[in-house]
Amino acid sequence: MAAQAPTMLAPTNEELLQAQADLWRHSLYYITSLSLQCVIKLGIPTAIHRAGGAASLPDLVTALSLPPSKLPFLRRLMRLLVHSGVFAADDTTDTGTYRLTPLSCLLVDGDDDGAAIVDGHPSQVPTVLAMGSRHCVEAAMGLADWIKKDSPSLLFEDVHGATPFDESMADLDPETHGLLNEGLAAHDGSGFAAVLRECREVFQGLESLTDCGGDGATARTIVEAFPHIKCTVLDLPRVIGDKKTDGVVSYVAGDMLSFIPPAQAVMLKVVLHHWSDQDCVKILAHCKKAIPSREAGGKVIIIDVVISSTSGPLLEAELLMDVGMILIGKGQQRDENKWCDLFKKAGFSDYKIVKKLGIRGIFEVYP
Repeated sequence: MAAQAPTMLAPTNEELLQAQADLWRHSLYYITSLSLQCVIKLGIPTAIHRAGGAASLPDLVTALSLPPSKLPFLRRLMRLLVHSGVFAADDTTDTGTYRLTPLSCLLVDGDDDGAAIVDGHPSQVPTVLAMGSRHCVEAAMGLADWIKKDSPSLLFEDVHGATPFDESMADLDPETHGLLNEGLAAHDGSGFAAVLRECREVFQGLESLTDCGGDGATARTIVEAFPHIKCTVLDLPRVIGDKKTDGVVSYVAGDMLSFIPPAQAVMLKVVLHHWSDQDCVKILAHCKKAIPSREAGGKVIIIDVVISSTSGPLLEAELLMDVGMILIGKGQQRDENKWCDLFKKAGFSDYKIVKKLGIRGIFEVYP
């Protein structure tokens, strides 16, 4: 006798009403994203900062030379972003004042000397604008059609005929190419000051370190904190150019899929989530060749997203970041089991998660 399909319990009216509200919320998430881009392009976080940290709507309209007729619409926009935690407000009337939150502090343009207003946390304006750029949004809109195809091409390439962070993107749209690279640099540079403050033991005792990827800013920060560490930066020839040293850090032009300069430690800071599992194993295998034994202090330092939150906004951020990787390349975000599997396949004997900072974990991986 065939098994009967389980009977689904009919939702209650209360559940259906809640489901309808949730459906609207999920369907309109893009409005929050575009509203965030709107206030960045208007310069509102920077205007509030320059006003001493608090400003009313009329103050903002005057400071930014906005048409007074748009004040009612701006009020509605700001009300949404207050609810989303982007800004804080005493109330949302014309007499109320809006203040920066930790989130909007990251959306303030640098001071006149270019310095970030939060020490060690560069402005994330390029990251937000890059993730919400027309080309990324159009790639997301093509997700269903791409999934239907039995094709080896990546989603972004399938939609646009170009690859982010590649010369093909520069040929397609030089402005967006620059924005994507600025966004990547801002994203990769965020949070490292917290790593140095919270996880100093990771770098203590090291004599040399190879930083894979980046413009050298992270390596210079390490040398400032630990002057005895000899730092080398490895990146592609088109990034390094003919630069050999800046007096603090040495530079090597190369491809980490082929070779990594020897050092006591190799650091991969928000690198591996851009790569497929197969490429990650290749990169990690070259890392293993580049470092000495564990007894001699050899290790690989990995700073990357770890899907490990059980619920709430952090887990949502981790999962959104994972699907976001589908939009721009072949990488993914991984949980600890996936990370462990990569380490084993690359020939490493052991690892530990030193600490979880936000959605990122700091690993020490040992040969």
